[in-house]
Amino acid sequence: MTDRLRRSFGDTYSDGQVTETVSAVLHRFDDRPIRDFVPILVERMARERLGAADSLGSADTL
Repeated sequence: MTDRLRRSFGDTYSDGQVTETVSAVLHRFDDRPIRDFVPILVERMARERLGAADSLGSADTL
């Protein structure tokens, strides 16, 4: 998942920024009892967060 996001947003964000975004989103699910769909949700939410910051024109808004 992180590699797909790096490929999608590599022109705008460093590998570290993408990894930090994925980690931040992933931690939102730490206490959830059902984890089957967490990777799908994390990728979707990270993609939305990275895309929103990209559309604002600043990689610093993460």
